[in-house]
Amino acid sequence: MGFLVLQGYGSAMALIMAIGAQNAFVLGKGVQRHYHWPVAAICILCDLALISAGMLGAGFVFEQWPWLLDAFRVGGVIFLSVYGFKAFQGFLSPIGLEANTKRAGLRVTLLTALAVSLLNPHVYLDTVILLGSLGSQHFGQAKVLFWIGAMLASLSWFIFLTLAARKLSPWLEKPHVWRWVDFLVALMMWSIALWLVLEKI
Repeated sequence: MGFLVLQGYGSAMALIMAIGAQNAFVLGKGVQRHYHWPVAAICILCDLALISAGMLGAGFVFEQWPWLLDAFRVGGVIFLSVYGFKAFQGFLSPIGLEANTKRAGLRVTLLTALAVSLLNPHVYLDTVILLGSLGSQHFGQAKVLFWIGAMLASLSWFIFLTLAARKLSPWLEKPHVWRWVDFLVALMMWSIALWLVLEKI
């Protein structure tokens, strides 16, 4: 029984740990200490919902209507391009960590967390289709244990990422350091957007 939980945990962790837009956003908000726990909670809830959808067999939706992934791809490219541009503006005009934390209110921050969690088509490929297919190999209690392990992976990862980011905050409080964080975030967002475009060509 414990092995199935560990199997679900390991499978999900291998997919979640890959650095992407969602992880970069959580890391940035944790460093800024800017609504970092609400952001982590949104990402966890989105992951739990998508993992559960995959375990319940929702992957057939994307198999029947593959254009849905294309729609998410277009939305993701637009969102990541705009978000990257805003981060690059921060690099060009550094205003420091404390000022950065006042850029967006709670509502905008949470909506952005939803966007980075749900507009990347690879999130659906990983959690709904791939993880769902792994879970479908088990039945009954075995499937539930695998499911629990996968959800624990998401919960523990985003808590760890948020706590680790807070530890980095004192080092990043100086504007000349923070501007390079903005640059790396912009580079990552644009790279993911470009990857989504080239993958379809």
